[in-house]
Parts: sequence; structure tokens; C-alpha cells
Amino acid sequence: MKTPMFVLHNSVNDPQAELWFAELAGFTALPFEAFLSAPGSPAADSLRVAIAPFLDSAPNDLVRQQFIANVASGQQLLGALREIGTVHCSIGLHRDDVGETGASGNHPLLSFFTISWRDTAVAPRGVTAARAVTSTDGHTGIEFLELPCGPATISETTLKPSIESGLPQQPLIQIHAHLPHPDCKRLAVLTVSTTAVARRAEYRAILQQIAETVSFENPLDSGTLTT
Repeated sequence: MKTPMFVLHNSVNDPQAELWFAELAGFTALPFEAFLSAPGSPAADSLRVAIAPFLDSAPNDLVRQQFIANVASGQQLLGALREIGTVHCSIGLHRDDVGETGASGNHPLLSFFTISWRDTAVAPRGVTAARAVTSTDGHTGIEFLELPCGPATISETTLKPSIESGLPQQPLIQIHAHLPHPDCKRLAVLTVSTTAVARRAEYRAILQQIAETVSFENPLDSGTLTT
């Protein structure tokens, strides 16, 4: 997995943004507002126009209905994420070229990147970062960092769907970066999730690179573009 280039995220131009960051190439942001907009709103109309070509190209009504059902499932997932404080989601697609010996190393790796806000008890930022990985069971690979935006912790958790869920029995590795806000009242949690458990070190490096670019102050106001 080669280290990708950075691309600017649209948050750099948002005057209401509370966090700025650089997202690595290979990640495609999912438009929250468009997918979760009210029916009849301009954003909903834009979504309808965007997916119209896919519906028109469907070979039959069955495929068309399956596509609509998948979009609806995606909207439900995004809605659930927003309810727990998630403000950004991206799908990552990278080529697995670690130890590549030929064409067999070209298969793609999928991941899911999110940024979520969590309210916390008022405390020094270093204490909040530490509590984020010690107050909940299951965190491993804990590392304390001093990033440009302040103290942070990185940790890993591994999940496996229950048999009753009907989901593929593949373990899911989640790598988290916990970044306390300067107001000492909340925490930004950056998470990369993937079933490519063998590439946990590479995904951890990717998440740390993103976390190192995070700023809680508009970088354009300071004259330094870091996002």
C-alpha cells in the first residue's frame, strides 16, 4: 500500500467548520446533507438527479429496485451515524501492493473513515485523551501522541459480527485517533475501519497522517494552510 497524496477537503472553505483536516487520496467523501436531506429540498433534488443515470442504465426493474433499496440502506446507516455525532464519512479504496510479487497483489482494499464528536467531562486535554482509551474495554495498541492540534491517543479495537447477524464472519479492525478540543468539553474521534486486518499497520499510519493535519482553528485565518 503506497503512501497516497493529500487532497484538500471541502471543510477548508466552510466558515462554520469546527475542525479542518487533510484527507488522503483514495478516500471519497459521502455527502451527508444530500443523502439525509428532506424530500423536496434542493439537496434531495440534487441527489435524485445524480442517481438518475444509474437507474436509467439498470437492465430491468429488479436491478433498479435493488439499487434503490441499497441507497435506502445507506441513508439509514448515515442517519444512525449522524445521531451518534458523526459529521464526516469517507469510503477508502487502495491497492494492496505491500510485498507485491505480481498481479496477485493488485486486489483493492476497502475501508471506512469517519469523524465524530463526543461530549466529555471538563478536564485537561491530556487527561481526556487518556480516558478515551482506558474507560472502555477492548482498546489495544494504545499510543499517546503530541500532535500539532494538541495531545491525542491512538488505539485499536477488533470486532466480529455475531453468527445471528447474518453478516460475513470477518473480523473488523477499527483504528481510532482521539483528539480533545481546546474547549476541554468535547473530543473529536477519527476512525478507520477495515476487514483487511493484515494491513493494520498501514491503516494505522494512514490515520496518524490524517490526525497530524487536524486543526481546531481555521488555517486560512492564521495564514498557514495545513488542511
